[in-house]
Amino acid sequence: MDRKMVKFIKEQYPPGTRIRLNSMNDPYAPITPGTEGIVDLVDDAGSIHMKWDNGRTLAIVPGEDSFTVLPPKLETLKLYMPLTADFYEPNEYGDLDENGVTLEGEELRGYESQIAAALKKYRMPEEAERGLMHWYDKTDSVNRKVHSAVFAVEERNGQLWGVAECRVAGKLTGAELESLKAYLEGQAADGWGEGFEQREIRVDGKSELYVHLWNSDAWSIQTEQERFEQEQTGGMTLAQSM
Repeated sequence: MDRKMVKFIKEQYPPGTRIRLNSMNDPYAPITPGTEGIVDLVDDAGSIHMKWDNGRTLAIVPGEDSFTVLPPKLETLKLYMPLTADFYEPNEYGDLDENGVTLEGEELRGYESQIAAALKKYRMPEEAERGLMHWYDKTDSVNRKVHSAVFAVEERNGQLWGVAECRVAGKLTGAELESLKAYLEGQAADGWGEGFEQREIRVDGKSELYVHLWNSDAWSIQTEQERFEQEQTGGMTLAQSM
């Protein structure tokens, strides 16, 4: 197989590509048709080395073996951020008081359903498939791996948190995760979140809630492990506490 064809195969089937075998031209110990697995690497001869789900590692030979490329399996990655809100309730005259109060995670638990409904309501039609990733304008590995990302809320450890729920193909590298966090921080602070925090959420009849996905007071966006393992170990990760 010439170099151009090998290069083409390597580009077409990068590591992590999911494949289902249709048939294998091996008279001795072929992989059973219908078996699925992921590409480990493509060697310089153009053979596709596999990690099959049944534990075997027999390679596929393009042109001799028949196989189908499958859509990647998507895993959910949750990134947690502190949540705050401005709460306005009616005064004695029935009008909304101009001086609202600030509510934080613990105080927002009773409004989880209303906030969750509002986050879904104000998603734009363009975001139906990929959510916030529709607005991601870089053609990089983050764009390829992160299929979608949406803002939601979740109660954990007695507080209501803002959550970026991401559907990811494969595993993000450290650099990719940091790039994704930086992008979502921008959406929480200046993009999607800036518009959302100006939309009232009606609660308790006449009261109004304005929810902030971002605030400048010690704000951070962290994975589930980073956020909650640090809380459980007094600010240290499990590795640091061992």
